[in-house]
Amino acid sequence: MKVFLSSDMEGTAGVVDWEQCAGDGPQAAAGRRLLLAEVNAAIEGAVEGGATQVVVNDSHSVMRNLPPDELAGQASYISGSHKPLYMMQGLDDSFGACLFVSYHGSVGAPAGLSHTYSPRAVTEVRLDGKVTGEAGINALVAAHYGVPVVLVTGDDCACAETAELIPGIRVAVVKQHVSRVAAHSMHPVRARELIREQARAAVAGALAVPPPSFEPGVLEVSVRHTDIAEAASWVRGVDRTGPRQLRICGADRLATYRSFCAAILLTRTIAQVV
Repeated sequence: MKVFLSSDMEGTAGVVDWEQCAGDGPQAAAGRRLLLAEVNAAIEGAVEGGATQVVVNDSHSVMRNLPPDELAGQASYISGSHKPLYMMQGLDDSFGACLFVSYHGSVGAPAGLSHTYSPRAVTEVRLDGKVTGEAGINALVAAHYGVPVVLVTGDDCACAETAELIPGIRVAVVKQHVSRVAAHSMHPVRARELIREQARAAVAGALAVPPPSFEPGVLEVSVRHTDIAEAASWVRGVDRTGPRQLRICGADRLATYRSFCAAILLTRTIAQVV
């Protein structure tokens, strides 16, 4: 069974500050080491659960946070910041399971470092009426290709939000939020043990898990100001429903996801304006 793994970073046990998530300083280097260990725990668990091939898509920031030669299980590695399917690049219908590792809570949630794709632009996203973070948005791609999303790891908010949208998904909660810049984390060794066990069980049971079912699969997005909403509405599949509100619905789940990502990329410069 081929397994797809999308790795973020803010949901890693012990990571609580942006300095640990970006740049080349000592705190960022330490954060990347913690992330690598959790990704490897998920890979090892997936292999124990029956994975014959694991593809890791580095989905955080500049998307080159992991040393390829240190990935477990001889996993292949998708990295680099320009990817047409962004956090889900590489997924198709040949995969038997999808894992989300080190995910964080949505913008507006009390989770540590909470945001949804673009912290300068997006103030809320709902998928079929339910508040979602990046896991739910990304699961649209899995739904399109008919791939079950069997595991999410990260903070308590991220796991709860994902479980609300994808009933039956396994979760590995490695830290409890205290504030947006503080958390009560498990010891990293314990966190890795939990992730490895949950990944093993999730992949072993993947054949019995249906892919995400989103009906009608519509995203409702609130953005920070009207200029962002105006520019986003130029994207195919994006309709402006209010001064700062957007409705995104494509011909299929993949088209909806592509339209969302295109709107985020198009408005990136505008979102920088105070």
